[in-house]
Amino acid sequence: MTAAQETTPSTSGPSAWARRPANLATAVTAELVERIVRGVHPPGTPLPPEPALCGAFSVSRTVVREAVKILQEKGLVQVRQGSGTIVTPPSTWDMLDELVLAATIAEDDSLAILDDLVVTRRVLESDMANVAARLADEETVDRLRALVDRMDELVDDHVTYHEHDRAFHDVIMQASGNRIARGVVRALESQVVNTARYMGRTKRALCVASNRGHRRIYERIAAHDPDGAAQAMFTHITEAWLVRRSGPDTARLVR
Repeated sequence: MTAAQETTPSTSGPSAWARRPANLATAVTAELVERIVRGVHPPGTPLPPEPALCGAFSVSRTVVREAVKILQEKGLVQVRQGSGTIVTPPSTWDMLDELVLAATIAEDDSLAILDDLVVTRRVLESDMANVAARLADEETVDRLRALVDRMDELVDDHVTYHEHDRAFHDVIMQASGNRIARGVVRALESQVVNTARYMGRTKRALCVASNRGHRRIYERIAAHDPDGAAQAMFTHITEAWLVRRSGPDTARLVR
């Protein structure tokens, strides 16, 4: 019998779910991740004891223990003998975890976490562009040219434009052969690609400017110029984010 199937306390009361989720441990984990990231349970403080969590979520001890185990795996808590379950500092959190990253982005008014995400993407993609320029075959170059040409036609259709934008970057990542770096970038982007805070404003002029950056990257890869491709990718990602960010504090990214 799974934790989600077992008998649990009554769901009556103000803190119970209106519709109980199918997987209770997953739902409890998600709520606790959000509370920890929001600072409801600050670093260095203990989570409420098991009976309190059972009552708050109207679930059994088994569900709470499973949720705490998942929180440990994500680096958000540490179980200490005699001290209970202690919330850990953000430096120990798994920022590649879907729940942790999403909650952190949602709570970060300064956009610092998105700055860090873009810097990470920039470092990895610049290196992959360098390698792609050395390894790209004729088929890869043709695909990149076709995508850039098509994006010139899509500057008034931002949804389809951004789909081709992501495909362009993915072709380069695949050409580099670095599956780990590609996996990290894709994992990070999957958390933010549909959020307004990351995508920023959408205008024709921005798509036009963005595709000029794509064309420079394509030209350097087609010319098999590794350093030029890396610099073009670095510049493109930096400039595109600073425009989307559109905030007064843009200096942090340029480092």
